[in-house]
Amino acid sequence: MQPDTSESRAPGRAIVACRGLSKIYTDGAVEVRAVDGLDLDIAAGDFATLSGPSGSGKTTLQNMIGGLDRPTSGSVTVDGEDLSSLNTAHLAELRLHKIGFVFQAYNLIPVLSALENIEFVLQLLGVGAKERRARAASALADVGLAGMEGRRPSHLSGGQQQRVAVARALVARPAIVLADEPTANLDSKSADDLISLMAELNARSGTTFLIGTHDARVIARARRHIEMVDGKVTADTTGDLADVAQ
Repeated sequence: MQPDTSESRAPGRAIVACRGLSKIYTDGAVEVRAVDGLDLDIAAGDFATLSGPSGSGKTTLQNMIGGLDRPTSGSVTVDGEDLSSLNTAHLAELRLHKIGFVFQAYNLIPVLSALENIEFVLQLLGVGAKERRARAASALADVGLAGMEGRRPSHLSGGQQQRVAVARALVARPAIVLADEPTANLDSKSADDLISLMAELNARSGTTFLIGTHDARVIARARRHIEMVDGKVTADTTGDLADVAQ
């Protein structure tokens, strides 16, 4: 695992580079190109959304960037690491050190408190108990949940659980956070609050976000929007995305 450097994550540098990326599934005699020869860079500091109709390939693309799925051909590089050169154990290490995940279903450990859910990641990284607790508490404060350290997921609202998930994704200081429909299970206010939180964290710390979403509110707040159809990028828009989100 290459060490993190401020140079490798300097604004504008490619945190993710996909080259000729393809993922092909076969169903009997039928071949499905979920991702088809895709070239794409995600720059350090991007706050980008990714959307497309069902079957467009966006989930498959995120899974390959996250090292959860291997491409049929082509390459994915994350923070200087070529994922195709890594075995299963090294991929797991890369995910732990360099990629934060925020899932639609929160995926918190129900028997652990909010603080312990965040600490768990740092424990896997070998961080000592005192530093682990301090960093987890700071991460919770960053997402507006100071004072809720001892609450288990069942005693948190959906919006609060997703904030814990964001804190957990960020606590290891990853190169990129991959979020999969993070607002899908939230009411309108909680969704708006979560979007604002992620945008604020991106602006304040420069954390790179790639958010898979159909939510027009999320797209409108992004600085870059990528659309996929049939495994290919069909649009890549930066700037004012209010019209894109319509």
